[in-house]
Amino acid sequence: MTEPATTADDRDLLRRAAAAHASAAADIEAFLRRLPEVPGAAEITEYANLVTREERLRADREAAADAAGLVIGSLESDQGT
Repeated sequence: MTEPATTADDRDLLRRAAAAHASAAADIEAFLRRLPEVPGAAEITEYANLVTREERLRADREAAADAAGLVIGSLESDQGT
């Protein structure tokens, strides 16, 4: 059985990871709101950097969720595919 302090630490880590991921997603939204009609090289580079950061933080959030015991197998449906 997991120690209560460890469980609390895992949940705190998960909360912080979720907040960081949400912030990264919000940064992408803010970027997209100011994106010019015709993006240039600078915008493409910035978008790539923002998406890379968001994906890394999503992976961190998922790892923290696993550590906190929130393991989910697959979100995909097995409905004849």
